[in-house]
Amino acid sequence: MKRSATTHEGSATRFMNKRGQPHEEAVDRFMKDPTRAQGGWERFYRVVARIPRGRVSTYGAIAAFAGSPRAARHVGYALAALRGADHDLPWHRVLGARPRRRAAISILDATGGAIQRARLEAEGVEFDRGGCVSLDRFGWDGRRHRGSRR
Repeated sequence: MKRSATTHEGSATRFMNKRGQPHEEAVDRFMKDPTRAQGGWERFYRVVARIPRGRVSTYGAIAAFAGSPRAARHVGYALAALRGADHDLPWHRVLGARPRRRAAISILDATGGAIQRARLEAEGVEFDRGGCVSLDRFGWDGRRHRGSRR
């Protein structure tokens, strides 16, 4: 039996339209306080807020660090819901996983992808010719980094 898009994967998708974009009502709720999300997304926002400058993580790693290892897609929904909201969450540090311990920008909107890349490059993150970032070099392992100590 095929599940409908509105009930599949729990409460998080009820905020998404048929094209996988957040409904305007959900975005309006997040505009007031984007880190107070419904559907458990606040866990993802807390993890994303901990990613240090010059480091990146993947949607799947954020989900795992938040205690929901199979919810990478929901991390994407949660970050997409922030679009247009006034917040200081470092959304640009979350990338899509690629083979061979690499990650890449997954935003389909060319303007959004260019903004994400420019922000990461301003933080010292380097992209290879294929547009990928080495997780061995720039990946965040989930630990808190304070100051310049490692």
